[in-house]
Amino acid sequence: MKKIISLLIITLAFSFSGFAQMDEYVQEGEFGITAGLSHYFGDLDNSYALNRPKVAFGAFFRKQFGNYTAVRLSGNYALLGYSDKYSKNEYDQRRNLSFNTNIFEVTAQGDFNFFKFIPTDRDHCFTPYATVGIGFFSYDPYAFYQGQKVYLRPLHTEGETFYKGRKEYGSVAMCFPIGFGFKYAINDKINLSFEVTQRFTSTDYIDDVSTTYVGIDKFPSTAGGKSIAGIMQDRSYETGTPIGIEGRQRGFSKQKDQYATAVFGIAFNITSYRCPSAKP
Repeated sequence: MKKIISLLIITLAFSFSGFAQMDEYVQEGEFGITAGLSHYFGDLDNSYALNRPKVAFGAFFRKQFGNYTAVRLSGNYALLGYSDKYSKNEYDQRRNLSFNTNIFEVTAQGDFNFFKFIPTDRDHCFTPYATVGIGFFSYDPYAFYQGQKVYLRPLHTEGETFYKGRKEYGSVAMCFPIGFGFKYAINDKINLSFEVTQRFTSTDYIDDVSTTYVGIDKFPSTAGGKSIAGIMQDRSYETGTPIGIEGRQRGFSKQKDQYATAVFGIAFNITSYRCPSAKP
């Protein structure tokens, strides 16, 4: 009788073991955070120099569809800024404009793994990937004058709202992220990543610079001299004779501003287990 009971227990143990092995690990998705650097490209950094990076960080949720594709929702912050004094171009140095802005961004992206990615499989725990998407971001450029922060959009430094039909630019614009990254699963629960993403945008006013000068006479003077709008629209007086005459190029309106991020990420897997389908 004891032999029969022992044999039954052994048989049940192997049966449960077999059923457990039939369970298939499924990566349903990930949620995580990122941190790294950001950089602006536009009318002030028109040579695409990478000499003034600033901070960037964010959070994301990624829904996985199989081992190769996913959809990601992200919320990101980046600080952008640049100054003409960093340019090697003599005219840009004379122009002497500068700006900073906080970027708050929300995006939806498609992620595409180059290799099969399975966190529990050491043979498939690493993959490069590409990402592309669409999003919106807010921005509000400012500069400093005599140590004080001055927001530029309300000043209409290029005559928005009152000069030749120029319209005021908004505080929200669209972005189109395109990027490339690497992802590695250190175990079945945690993934590490590194990603570089460029954002093409729908605005040329991240830096408050886009088209031509409207001329100092278009801005009202105060009892003490120039208005703050007149001062901020042409800072060349700080480097020599003012150059901001009406019609002279201030920016290049045919090319929209851009920004990029290079970030490290840590993500936590959302998983489930299911019985694999029978193979014929």
